[in-house]
Amino acid sequence: MNDKPLDVLAIGNAIVDVIADADDAFLSSQGLDKGSMRLIDEGEALRLYDEMGPGREVSGGSAGNTAAGLAAFGLKAGFIGQVADDELGDIYRHDISATGVSFTTPARGDVGASARCLILVTPDAQRTMNTFLGAAQRLPAAAIRAEEVASAKILYLEGYLWDPEEPRAAMEAAIEAARASGTKVAFTLSDSFCISRHHGDFVRLIDDGRIDILFANEDEILALSGKDEFEAAVAAVAPRVPVLVVTRSEKGAIAVAGDERAEVGAEPIERLVDTTGAGDLFAAGFLAGQTRGKSLADSLKLGAIAAAEVIQHYGARPEADLKLLARALL
Repeated sequence: MNDKPLDVLAIGNAIVDVIADADDAFLSSQGLDKGSMRLIDEGEALRLYDEMGPGREVSGGSAGNTAAGLAAFGLKAGFIGQVADDELGDIYRHDISATGVSFTTPARGDVGASARCLILVTPDAQRTMNTFLGAAQRLPAAAIRAEEVASAKILYLEGYLWDPEEPRAAMEAAIEAARASGTKVAFTLSDSFCISRHHGDFVRLIDDGRIDILFANEDEILALSGKDEFEAAVAAVAPRVPVLVVTRSEKGAIAVAGDERAEVGAEPIERLVDTTGAGDLFAAGFLAGQTRGKSLADSLKLGAIAAAEVIQHYGARPEADLKLLARALL
């Protein structure tokens, strides 16, 4: 695995994040539940965009954020995701490429508009997300090149992309290419609602031995295991995957690999501004550690460093030098 030129190849929804300040009154006027994530159609996306305050646009999506975080750590990352041949698609391509991530998936002119997520951030740092998935849900299996998957040490997949049939087939093709080439497969469960929709599929992926590193947060590990208590959930899932990583917000995170268990506390921060991308950047830090042969504990620490950095400003992209912050560990 050490001679592979790409550290991590991520596959996920290619979404342009539009982030704007909002107050509780605005959320109420729009009928939005603070802290929620809802899927919207293109018409609603255009309407809400017109009502929002000034926004900051940045290429996002869960796996895309992780790829950008890996690049910020100085690793070689690639991303596969579908954009349309439109202005937002051009923005996405330019923005993620500018971070140092290799993004070569061709734009398509037959998939409607590029995806966007309208993120409203209230003064308490809660983000209310309104997502139009558009072209992101039209990633075809033909976009997966076995040689590109084989060039990566780790293939990283986001559970959100399991919903539509077309990209699900693409992800399954990527998993098969990874298994055939010695590339490890990392999978993030993404959302407890995603688990409820695809519980059987996710369990099969785990029990068939097709996942090497499984990422979850506390709610997701409970949903996957069917348990009501955290330690019981970890005990139920950990023996079924080579590496299990579970984030717990301000309570830190754990990782379990066989008989080894490591825990890390959350990094101290000066001010919580926006929690967008915290889990995505945690995954970037952990994967950075794993590709560099670091211990579970050091990999968790790198994840905590990245997550703490990103929640102290708007958006899901690091603004500080992660290589500098993690110099002692990397």
